[in-house]
Amino acid sequence: MKKGIILVISLLLMNYCYANSGKLLTEENTFTRDSLNIISTPDLFSLSNKWAEEFNRVNPEIKIKIIRVSDKRTIDKFIDKGIIGLVSKEYYSGFDSQSLWKAVVGRDVIVPIINSKNPFSGEICQHGVPEKMLAQLLRNADSRKWGTLMKNNQNAPVSYYWINDESIKAGLSGYLKIDQDLKYGMKVENSKDLISAIQKDSYGLGFCKMTDIFDFNNKNIIENIKILPLDKNVNGTIDFNEKIYGDYDAFARGVWIGKYPKALIRNVYSISSHQLKNENEVAFLKWILTYGQQYLYESGYSDLLLSERQTTVDLLNTAKIYTTSTNGNSGFPKPGLLILASLIMISIILNVTIPLYRHGKIIEPVVESVSQTFPNENSLSFPKGIYFDKTHTWAFMEQNGIVKVGIDDFLQHITGPITRVKVKKEGESVKKGEQILSVIQNGKQLNLYAPVSGIIREHNKTLDSDSSVLNNSPYNDGWVYMIEPTNWNRENQLLFMAEKHILNIKSELSRLKDFLAGILKADSEKYAQVIMQDGGELKDGALSNLGPEVWEDFQTNFIDPARQVWFYEIF
Repeated sequence: MKKGIILVISLLLMNYCYANSGKLLTEENTFTRDSLNIISTPDLFSLSNKWAEEFNRVNPEIKIKIIRVSDKRTIDKFIDKGIIGLVSKEYYSGFDSQSLWKAVVGRDVIVPIINSKNPFSGEICQHGVPEKMLAQLLRNADSRKWGTLMKNNQNAPVSYYWINDESIKAGLSGYLKIDQDLKYGMKVENSKDLISAIQKDSYGLGFCKMTDIFDFNNKNIIENIKILPLDKNVNGTIDFNEKIYGDYDAFARGVWIGKYPKALIRNVYSISSHQLKNENEVAFLKWILTYGQQYLYESGYSDLLLSERQTTVDLLNTAKIYTTSTNGNSGFPKPGLLILASLIMISIILNVTIPLYRHGKIIEPVVESVSQTFPNENSLSFPKGIYFDKTHTWAFMEQNGIVKVGIDDFLQHITGPITRVKVKKEGESVKKGEQILSVIQNGKQLNLYAPVSGIIREHNKTLDSDSSVLNNSPYNDGWVYMIEPTNWNRENQLLFMAEKHILNIKSELSRLKDFLAGILKADSEKYAQVIMQDGGELKDGALSNLGPEVWEDFQTNFIDPARQVWFYEIF
């Protein structure tokens, strides 16, 4: 009986090897090893050619051909054949297909701008402007007054400047729901003239592209120009979650996480009928997401945030890559290798199954089930002797007077697997409450703050290559910094020992459930399965499968407010 079972299993395994390994190793690729065909919509043709030219300059062995296509049906035919494309939604409407693979590789953002010395800028920046007010202002020349935007009796006229740019007009038409052929105020030739006019006119208003207002020298918005805040949720105020207009970096991040109207954002996509597998495709797209980003500006587009790029690059790194066969071989493994593989499998099965035989039948191995339910305050780990901060970092003074710093067990259960860590350089000085660390999961990140002031003497170099130790051992192997403290005796009084921190965590867990319940209420279909277990219990790694906008809200609702507590407790 035993021999018969083993023989059947062996034959089945050998048959599986022959049937499937050949299929895997002979995966069909559209392109030859030394060439790559890319389709491009007309609006991206110049950018696509620039990318191809620069990529080919550093990779001369890979020849890239850019094919210009404007007809949607023709695009579909190319995509169905496995050719990848660089497209925009204006020319290709098939983005809702579940089978389509797509990644954002660049962005074009339309922004309303005013003069930073506008007499009403303080009030406007406090309350913001809803789309209906903007639409009313543009539709009707008689109501083109600043009082229209502020809903008061201010009669100062709005000096509206406009550019005859099709993409800007199309974006405004979609956002404001107005006729894009409507003749606006004072026409200027280009974005440079528009910005110059508004810089000289304190009552000026206009729309341009996000890249037009970037000062490359100062790495911020150009002088005397301010982005007009848009009241996206139409509640009459620019609340905490809408404050993205202060500087260029904050605005760029706000665009990415969805706090800016989507109608004013035009993404540049790479699309394919399949997850990219060809090594040349993957190499080209990785290059676009890294070195190729610098060519977006000269073509009028915005580059992506580093965290955005890293998310897609990480996905490409985990993709199974198939190289193209150039010698015409069928790709089937040699019989000797198959036989060897089968013998190895048989040996493994024998070693596993034979010890399990008892009295003629197999005893099922007992497997412990690992609960994915979020732990409560009693099952989380908070070692005694460690000081904890409300921002979910901890501090422990070693015998030599150096303070070891890390993140607490609660936070790593919130984030789920941490894929990358951003740390400060050794030798840098930090103050309590300053940003000291970012924990990242596939591009989504939380910024954490220093529990103590001092000088960073060392960071945990294990984290550079294996950030998972933060999850596996947050208090031991997963420490982050060794800091020489400068105000330890005073600042440790503002930290908590384990017993009190557990009480704080109990309150945090209650707030967390309310926070996630709000997300479920807003979008239960999208998030219900990734937040809750059957029975309504929270899942471990509650933020793990949620979008960057939720991480941003968690940052502002849970991490940032706690950072401020220490100041008031001192003073």
